[in-house]
Amino acid sequence: MEQKSIADIRRELEQTAFDERTALYVRYQSDSRSGVQKLLESFHKKDDKLLAEKERLEGMRIFERQYEQEGYVCGIDEVGRGPLAGPVAAGAVILPKDCEILYLNDSKQLSAKKRELLYDEIMEKAVAVGIGMVSPAVIDEKNILNATYEAMRIAISKLSITPDVLLNDAVTIPGIGIRQVPIIKGDAKSVSIAAASIVAKVARDRLMEEYEKVFPGYGFAANKGYGSAQHIKALRELGPTPIHRRSFIKNFI
Repeated sequence: MEQKSIADIRRELEQTAFDERTALYVRYQSDSRSGVQKLLESFHKKDDKLLAEKERLEGMRIFERQYEQEGYVCGIDEVGRGPLAGPVAAGAVILPKDCEILYLNDSKQLSAKKRELLYDEIMEKAVAVGIGMVSPAVIDEKNILNATYEAMRIAISKLSITPDVLLNDAVTIPGIGIRQVPIIKGDAKSVSIAAASIVAKVARDRLMEEYEKVFPGYGFAANKGYGSAQHIKALRELGPTPIHRRSFIKNFI
């Protein structure tokens, strides 16, 4: 029988599912061509990395597994508590049982490009997603903590399905009649909270990029309202915009 070309073997490996490649490894391990052996080694390394990622994700399902018998489990997280401008945002995400979204993690640990890709996958696979935002004016009126709680309540209210358990990143939200489980550093320990973190982060970042067009000069597209050197310089030279948090900028104007 004519030997397959290395290109054909590569194609065969690429077209075979991760958990079905073992048979191909066994078939080609006796091929003496160095190109084939290097190819097998390369795919083995990829599979090892993928297996490690799947195991990491399984470890992040511990809370979802613990509460899934109670019904719909929803992750809650917020972003934007620290910026000088823009809203505080919260995400609420209910994922299907055994949902696999590779590389899901705390949004702060991901690049902007990776967050965008994961955002699309979350929106496609989630059972329900809610996003809540609270304006700078309300932040000034109620303080950032109460405004954050309000953003979380809004996010929950926008879910198309009422959850039975809320997995929260570290906080207990006042005024919610649903069982809550606060988890310290939950965005790195729960797939649902990580998904909520990403959804909230991408939604808020996109809004700040739009604000850049409305209020040029502050660098909102790059700094997302945080106190970068460019932002503070512009704040002193141009003054505050309607989206600045007056209670946050007292030291700069």
